[in-house]
Amino acid sequence: MVRAFVFPGQGSQTVGMGKLLAEAFPAAREVFQEVDDALSQNLSGLMFQGPMEDLTLTENTQPALMANSVAIIRVLEAEAGFDLGVSAKLIAGHSLGEYSALAAAGALGLADAARLLKLRGQAMQTAVPAGEGAMAALLGLDLDAAKEAAFEGSQGQVCDVANDNAPGQVVVSGSKEAVERAVEAAKARGARRAIMLPVSAPFHCSLLTKVADIMAEAFETTQMSAPVVPLVSNVTAKPVAEPDEIKRLLTQQVTATVRWRECVISMGEMGVEELVEIGCGKVLSGMVRRINPELSSSNVETPDDIETFLKG
Repeated sequence: MVRAFVFPGQGSQTVGMGKLLAEAFPAAREVFQEVDDALSQNLSGLMFQGPMEDLTLTENTQPALMANSVAIIRVLEAEAGFDLGVSAKLIAGHSLGEYSALAAAGALGLADAARLLKLRGQAMQTAVPAGEGAMAALLGLDLDAAKEAAFEGSQGQVCDVANDNAPGQVVVSGSKEAVERAVEAAKARGARRAIMLPVSAPFHCSLLTKVADIMAEAFETTQMSAPVVPLVSNVTAKPVAEPDEIKRLLTQQVTATVRWRECVISMGEMGVEELVEIGCGKVLSGMVRRINPELSSSNVETPDDIETFLKG
């Protein structure tokens, strides 16, 4: 079975994430401790016990999801001699999940990944004043119709396509008034649903240009190696392995559309037969079934999931 390993993004977090892993496996505890030390923060306590309102702060959510995903990979390595370079043909991540993928694949050090995501989250949180930005999910429209709705909503303000997640599932992002107009435009075009999302900032749109600049500067002093297998980039939906090119694309990713639907199609075209989702929830697995029903998908999150995966 030709596999790709994929890593979830924001929205998958839950209080209690990683707790069972930490209780069962020393390798997981080591990951959580290293991230806590890197951030000078008891992030693992927040992951295990909450409160949810603190965990969902972008600056906490991003490194927390990464730590949880990498802990699972490290447990697989420690318990069964798992080798991502042997087991996977490709890796991919949804937005911040790209950092998780790169840390899992040895391209980024764990502490560096945690610090970069903390910085990314803080910068995203402060780039747009509270209440001025928004995001909305447009359900039941194809990408072209969603782009038309975003354009109609813009009217001189920012309204960009942030995520092309799956057929009929597109997210737009930008100025609050523009996104609200795009929601109405989408409904007029026959969207099954068009709903504002409860987010703290307008991700993946041109309002975050300053965040991209901050990340570009941070990457200048960050050591990166080639991942053990290529990363399918959110920005291009194509594989990339050269460190400087990965840094460039991660910087661009801040304001660019997450082309997840195309990433999954691309992996299938490159011979992938199964996508293994590493981390919280089954959001990506659900998208895979809608994008390409011929691809099998599975999720590894808990100690029981790890046992099942290793038996397979």
